[in-house]
Amino acid sequence: MQSIDQVCPGVFVWQTYDTTVKAELFSTALETSAGTYLVDPISLDKESLLGFKALQKVVGICVTNVNHARAATELAKAFSVPVYAHNELRGHPDFLGAAGMSEGAGGVQGLTGIAIQGGPQGEMALHCKAGQGTMILGDALINFEPHGFGFLPAKYCLDARLMRRSVGKLLDYAFDRMFFAHGTPILSGARARVERLLATL
Repeated sequence: MQSIDQVCPGVFVWQTYDTTVKAELFSTALETSAGTYLVDPISLDKESLLGFKALQKVVGICVTNVNHARAATELAKAFSVPVYAHNELRGHPDFLGAAGMSEGAGGVQGLTGIAIQGGPQGEMALHCKAGQGTMILGDALINFEPHGFGFLPAKYCLDARLMRRSVGKLLDYAFDRMFFAHGTPILSGARARVERLLATL
């Protein structure tokens, strides 16, 4: 059985090492006022999937960029819920049938999408204002060794300078926690960490 860890109230994380990209992949389940969203989910074994179904009211799957299709379609079928991705990914072969997300609230109930230009195609951050605020990142920010907490390396970006400027939009929101598609969660003081990172530009 896979380990699905509740790292703070209303937030669950699971992970695996992907030998093809030589990196840890992280997935987040976030409880909101509308129900639970799975963000950039990797596969769950049958036992873990059944256990999660018994505990959670999953209402949607969110994918934060073109590289994170992962197990989105598989889990959307398992939970009978839609997949949400940035509008510019609609029609992409990996996202056929996905519902489009645009910047701002309203596209996905309980979450606000924040488009991060210059990263991988369709890069979106997701914000939930409940509690002290939670931010979930795709690839624009990472938090694993040897890089530590920082920007996605330029070689993986469409326009690294634009992406770094776009990350500044995160500071328009209140949040204490931050979760990543690649990296260890930051469970407190995340907004201050982003401020310090942006100050280095």
